[in-house]
Amino acid sequence: MAAFSPARECFAHLPTAVEALPRLSEALGGPRILVKRDDQTGLAFGGNKTRKLEFLVAEARQRGAATLITGGAIQSNHCRQTAAAAARFGFDCILVLTGDSPRQPSANLLLDRFFGAQIVIVEQRSERDRVLQETVDKAAAQGKRPYLLPYGGSSPTGALGYVFAMQEFMQQDVGADWIVFGTSSGGTHAGLVLGQRLHGYAGEVLGISIDEPEQWLKSHVSSLATQASELVGARVEFSPQDVLATDAYCQAGYGVVTDAEREAVRLFARTEGLLLDPVYTGRAAAGMIDLIRNKHFARDDTVLFWHTGGQPALFADKYGADLLGDS
Repeated sequence: MAAFSPARECFAHLPTAVEALPRLSEALGGPRILVKRDDQTGLAFGGNKTRKLEFLVAEARQRGAATLITGGAIQSNHCRQTAAAAARFGFDCILVLTGDSPRQPSANLLLDRFFGAQIVIVEQRSERDRVLQETVDKAAAQGKRPYLLPYGGSSPTGALGYVFAMQEFMQQDVGADWIVFGTSSGGTHAGLVLGQRLHGYAGEVLGISIDEPEQWLKSHVSSLATQASELVGARVEFSPQDVLATDAYCQAGYGVVTDAEREAVRLFARTEGLLLDPVYTGRAAAGMIDLIRNKHFARDDTVLFWHTGGQPALFADKYGADLLGDS
């Protein structure tokens, strides 16, 4: 694929399957829908972060790190998978998590504790960056040799996971006209955009924003894709115009479940027996459903929904019963 071969720890269950969703397609009266099952990547219930961690863990090892440190929301999928990777490869792990500390841990937070991660709770998101840096500095002063993973694993190194995912997808030769997925910290998005260029995917790569403004995403993702290109070969320049994204479905705010997410989670479950999560795939699927209903895709298009995982959040006290609504 490239002139350079970046360091990688191969522990994800790959390739992930591509499956048809005929009952969902019929229910929506829309185009043919497929799903790429990155909820089945294998590490700690799977998800898209596993692909990124193959490269981030390898980089941490190269740098002689002994402790993985990262941050996210209380129910962060990235933090759950980072804690699992740390346990698997013999690192200590410190997670800086934003939100109210629950009386009893559940879902992702419960799993973080199973994996032995040290948890630092920050109530205000505005304080998270400061506390995260203080945590890294303290660990360094104590000789713990920290390696800081960015939010969502979204660095140029982390984005490589989805450069190679696009190569895998192209080898599966399923003929999708569109790839639709949830985007937030931008690493998955950047990897797919770079992979699209490197591997000649002729369709459209559409990121549905979970929480970030469209223009920020386009700028951030194009910059990440450009930086990541240097890790696998010659520099490839991307501009915001090269990135397709929409922020039409995130106005309620991060982690706020609306009727759109409730419908998407129930519709996928009841037509295909497929579980989404309330924050990421639920919102991305809700956006895709709305786009189908508004004839954004041609009737004869094939739309692939890239499932990025996150199902443990279904078991968080905050979400479970609420997703059922009045059903």
